[in-house]
Amino acid sequence: MTLDEKTEKPVAIVTGANGVIGKAIAAGIAKAGFAVVMVCRDEKRAQRALDEVRLASKSPDVRTELADLSRRESVFALATRWQGRLDVLVNNAAIAPRRRTETPEGIEMQFATNVLGYVWMMRAFEATLRQSAPARVVNVASYWAGDLDLSDLQFQRRPYDNDQAYRQSKQANRMLTVAFAQRWRDAGTTVNSCHPGDANSALSNALGFGGSQTAEEAAATPVWLATEPSLANTTGRYFANRRPARCVFAADAQGIAELDAICAKY
Repeated sequence: MTLDEKTEKPVAIVTGANGVIGKAIAAGIAKAGFAVVMVCRDEKRAQRALDEVRLASKSPDVRTELADLSRRESVFALATRWQGRLDVLVNNAAIAPRRRTETPEGIEMQFATNVLGYVWMMRAFEATLRQSAPARVVNVASYWAGDLDLSDLQFQRRPYDNDQAYRQSKQANRMLTVAFAQRWRDAGTTVNSCHPGDANSALSNALGFGGSQTAEEAAATPVWLATEPSLANTTGRYFANRRPARCVFAADAQGIAELDAICAKY
């Protein structure tokens, strides 16, 4: 960990922190008095994002760590070298490549990054979160969710469509939030998911959309979930516009259990 281990501030990780919304989430949490670690994949982009977030937040307690969320080994290496507390984990990293690609391990890239990346981060940092309790996990999902096919999560049978794969990944985020919230109910760590808002970004452009909100507006709900004191005991919920929202996927107990079991094998 690159932050001063003696910091008295609560510490937050934000993954995908060099993206439009990721930078705004990191800045918002830093403004709320947290020391923030921005997890990025590319060193040059990480440095540019770091400069922007430090300027926007006016906080020196922001650092970067490099990790590839599509690679289990990279995620667990990050957790292994981590030292000190972790009060908040914001799983935000997501991609939507137009063509089907695979990781070196042969996992379809959206499933690896958008779904397994969240799972691996929660698993890898479980002990640290427990030791730091009360702690929080915020899974950045989306209202743009659906099309989950438990028999073909990697589009090996279906023709790959990046929009369909993205929707599937966001449904999975929301369902796995419920699974981890139930598993960690007595561990002092809450797990919630949210729709972040609609900002113009590389991700939204890859899906054929623009954006109707500023980055700060889009980041408002994740920042609120990460920092709002009144939410300390709220877990297993889905939020939009800083309010609880109905999640149709949360009622599918069998599907949640099956998806959780599949992801546990990776």
